[in-house]
Amino acid sequence: MTGNGNVPFIDLVTPHLELEEELVSVFRSALKTAGFVGGRMVEDFERDFAQFCGVQQCVGVGSGTDALRFALIAAGVQPGDTVVTVPNTFIATTEAISQAGARPDFVDIDERTYTMHPEKLRRYLESECTHDRKVGRVVSKRTGAPVTAVIPVHLYGQMADMDPILVLATQYNFVVIEDACQAHGAEYFSRKEGRWRKAGSMGRAAAFSFYPGKNLGACGEAGAITTDDERLARRCQMLRDHGQSKKYFHDIEGYNGRLDAIQAGILRVKLRHLAKWNEHRRQCARRYDESFTDADVSVILPHVPSWSRPVYHLYVVRVADRERVQHELSAAGIGTGTHYPIPLHFAKAYDALGYRPGDFPVAEQAAAQVLSLPMFPRLSPEQQERAIAQLVKATKVAGERIPVPAPTCP
Repeated sequence: MTGNGNVPFIDLVTPHLELEEELVSVFRSALKTAGFVGGRMVEDFERDFAQFCGVQQCVGVGSGTDALRFALIAAGVQPGDTVVTVPNTFIATTEAISQAGARPDFVDIDERTYTMHPEKLRRYLESECTHDRKVGRVVSKRTGAPVTAVIPVHLYGQMADMDPILVLATQYNFVVIEDACQAHGAEYFSRKEGRWRKAGSMGRAAAFSFYPGKNLGACGEAGAITTDDERLARRCQMLRDHGQSKKYFHDIEGYNGRLDAIQAGILRVKLRHLAKWNEHRRQCARRYDESFTDADVSVILPHVPSWSRPVYHLYVVRVADRERVQHELSAAGIGTGTHYPIPLHFAKAYDALGYRPGDFPVAEQAAAQVLSLPMFPRLSPEQQERAIAQLVKATKVAGERIPVPAPTCP
């Protein structure tokens, strides 16, 4: 990943080498105490991460998928319910919905932020649902089941526009569960409250993934739920541990979804560096922005609304003829990624749900054009210059311009 002249898409080696002694000390501590499951290391991380997110409660779990599933169940989503999200996200979002016994339904995204479009959510609730006065909820015409939850996905390190989504939640009686799996430390300015809020602090609950490539990544699988709802947190604690209220007292059926103590200790070490790493990512993003703005390049850059402070888990541009451009960058030693090339309503796993091409046109178009450029805290200006030069060269050859989407978010 270093020293070969190439520019990697991500560097997971360097930060671990820099923190090697601190990370190894976590393992030594676990060996000396045999505290491998639960215990002090998990509790300490939960306390620190809750404080970082500005919430009262954090429940460590085995993965981001566990976090979403447990949060939905603990928030009261019932088998057969409808949970609404967006089609351009990793399948874990919809897997968690299905595994909670509910059915996913989708609304399209904003053209510039790629996150849930609040106005399209409102239109869905008004025109694609009916109001059931008996249960006090709207019922999806597609699924025939009440809409009990909505999952806005904070994508690529930027939060969705939460204020209007939360207004709709109150109006239509559903819970909001944030998918914050890519947004550790991202911030949102709530116009309603007149203050900045952290990802994971605005919905009824939020789910985080600590997969190794995340801004805050474990050395394996890990996740967490954040909330200010003590009862919801307690239920998530039971769900992660076979439904136990205490040892061998199984009040409900649960899962084996505990956070490994060594991973919790590793995450606590890394959490002390997260703000610095996020700021380095922002600096890298600014260099990209400035360089591409000055160059005659046919790409659409990330859009950052005035209410957003993203943490750039990914730096995602849109290009014409993505496959050719990506191939040319690869041949020049520039690592890239695509997040995500197949919107979920096209996934074979969801054929039975009956979605058709054109149902979510903005997500479909974005999926065909998005390209993730190298982004990690130790990305150097020299590496960025190489990536920028190669992308400019590749897109100039294409000679095709992508129209910049018109503003659609307040």
